[in-house]
Amino acid sequence: MPFRLVHAADLHLDSPLRSLALRDEALAELVGAGSRKALSAIVDLCLTAKADALLIAGDLYDGAQTSMKTAGFLAAELARVTDGGVRVFIIRGNHDAASKITRELALPEGVHVFSGAKRTITLPGACDGRDVAIHGVSFNDSHAPDGLLPLYPAPISGAINIGMMHTSLGGAEGHDPYAPVSLNALVAHGYEYWALGHIHKRGVHSARPAVVMPGIPQGRDMGETQGGSVTLAEIDADGTVRLEARDVAHVRMARIDADVCGAQDWAGASAAMEGALRAARAATDAPHLVVRLRLTGAGPMAWALRRDPERARAEASARAGLIGACWIEKLEIVCTPPPAATATSADGPLDAFAALLSEDVTQNAEFRAAARDAARDMMSRLPPEMRDALLGADEAGEDSALDALIAAGALDILAQLHGDAAGEG
Repeated sequence: MPFRLVHAADLHLDSPLRSLALRDEALAELVGAGSRKALSAIVDLCLTAKADALLIAGDLYDGAQTSMKTAGFLAAELARVTDGGVRVFIIRGNHDAASKITRELALPEGVHVFSGAKRTITLPGACDGRDVAIHGVSFNDSHAPDGLLPLYPAPISGAINIGMMHTSLGGAEGHDPYAPVSLNALVAHGYEYWALGHIHKRGVHSARPAVVMPGIPQGRDMGETQGGSVTLAEIDADGTVRLEARDVAHVRMARIDADVCGAQDWAGASAAMEGALRAARAATDAPHLVVRLRLTGAGPMAWALRRDPERARAEASARAGLIGACWIEKLEIVCTPPPAATATSADGPLDAFAALLSEDVTQNAEFRAAARDAARDMMSRLPPEMRDALLGADEAGEDSALDALIAAGALDILAQLHGDAAGEG
């Protein structure tokens, strides 16, 4: 029989969700419970797929997380999977190294956590008569600036060799360089399968040998719309590996657009929102869908939507509620009036004011400097991981983000002053 394994990583059990909690406490609670639901789904998958092993490649916890309720839940789920005959192998990642739970939790029999003392566990004859050797190295602290590959033993001759490593690989946007290693170095090491963790986006970096990053099983915010999966792998005695991504997310995050260019009134705009939400809901199998909805297009409702964003959000939330198991995390209004509605001339005071905004105010060097200072001050109050996403990672990105913010702000001001009653009622 082939050796069958489920490869997961980065569960971040009970991770605090500060950004979501600021917007919607109930939504934060739903997503916060999602990591537990994802672990239960992983255990269910192991049992239904009759896996030989569950590999967890780091970051079960989230930093200084100290709740023993989290520990108790984890122990119960691991007992459930080992009682079903599935061996569990765990390496500690950078977040686990900072967690008190890591040092205090008593794990069930059948669960092995790799440490510096023993880096290889051999399962005799587990792959159609061939031994399976599982190699792993855990983090001892929350930082690993140096590569860990030299600590991994050479492949055991005659065995199927599987390596577990928590690593940023060659580097990834939004991730610090933890235990960096090149893909070529992993391939050359001689193992049949590398079970990686740390990067929250799924990636199969090599097919043979298989070098796999399974992604985060449960996304925690809109920066983690990808992932939501684990890997089910089958390894034959000749070293052939078959890979299958399996969704385990309890809550899916999605960014979607609703084109409101054809809407003539609030009913039309709401219908456009509902259509986009229904399509997104139908496209995911997860029990819940959390959406950042962006209203796009050039149409007559742009002034009304920009003038009354609270009503627009209420309409979107109401339509999401009709669909069911669908939540609005945030509404972004980037739709614009038709070109004729934004043309400027000297025919009236609003036209003159629009021209003043466009030509004199928003392009004024002192205004832009003040806007930059205000944006930077706001960013300094946010968690570090959110800053680059909102204001760019370099000067060019910052300039582009400022241009977009200033242009949107100018349209919002004009929307408040616009006398067109289109869309009212």
